[in-house]
Amino acid sequence: MTHSNHPVTEVVIEADCWQAEAAAEAIVLRAIEMAAEVIDADTGAAELAVMLTDDDHIQKLNASFRGKDKPTNVLSFPAAQPDVQGDGAPRMLGDIAIAYQTVRREADDEDKPFDHHLSHLAVHGFLHLVGYDHETDQEADEMEDAERLILARLGIPDPYAGQDRVN
Repeated sequence: MTHSNHPVTEVVIEADCWQAEAAAEAIVLRAIEMAAEVIDADTGAAELAVMLTDDDHIQKLNASFRGKDKPTNVLSFPAAQPDVQGDGAPRMLGDIAIAYQTVRREADDEDKPFDHHLSHLAVHGFLHLVGYDHETDQEADEMEDAERLILARLGIPDPYAGQDRVN
């Protein structure tokens, strides 16, 4: 029985490199469910898609949508929200793309378990879909506090401990 506030999340494994992480889909689903529960966002009956992709594909998305021609770890594409939800269709929160090689490299560089880093990025992407951002220091503090709280509930240590903020 799923909690009524959990969004319906579809995970699409778009790149073969993810086969190295058999639990990736379960990790992403658990992270997003916990995020929805902890921040108590109104996401019941809403849908989102998470694409597990590779550096080449995310680099193209990053160049197209953000003007940055390089791979990144996670991209979020919040859906435009209609003023009125018609015809009983579920509300789309948007899409998240996560790149395997960048996530693997960052986890290794930061000496973090891969599943912890993947959970963090899924949570980060989800928070963007429900309106969080980090354009200002105040926004970044609020988003990082939410991430810490969610990750703690998942048993994952503070990903920002001992780091200086880089915007």
